[in-house]
Amino acid sequence: MGRTGKYLCLIGIGGSLYYVFEQLFRGFSHWSMFLLGGICFLFIYLQGSKIGWDEPLWKQILRCDIFVVSMEFMTGIVVNCMWHMNVWDYTDMPFQILGQICLPFAIIFAGLCAVGIFLSSYLACYLFGEEKPVFHVLR
Repeated sequence: MGRTGKYLCLIGIGGSLYYVFEQLFRGFSHWSMFLLGGICFLFIYLQGSKIGWDEPLWKQILRCDIFVVSMEFMTGIVVNCMWHMNVWDYTDMPFQILGQICLPFAIIFAGLCAVGIFLSSYLACYLFGEEKPVFHVLR
């Protein structure tokens, strides 16, 4: 499978998983969350494959969480503020910015990033024949 096929596969898997995750915990989701989840899952895979899965896990989680929260903010500005689709609103949450991101969800996303790091690396190993990842928590 070529690089484009691999990336589309990871976007599809990540988007589907995040869409289902939202369905289970919020009771609904939106097509934009499929795209956002897929793009974030691809980033999680790319950061590990390019920098190395053996980099300390906390650094990978932090890098991925910053990316995810940044993408959520940009998506929220477009989908919620510009297009008025009202997919989510964090204005009642503590430590929020423009109702699009907030600290409690940034922490939740960090946990999802950790899951994504393990899942994307093992999927790459078993689906695409890449080297089996080796993780280090602190190093």
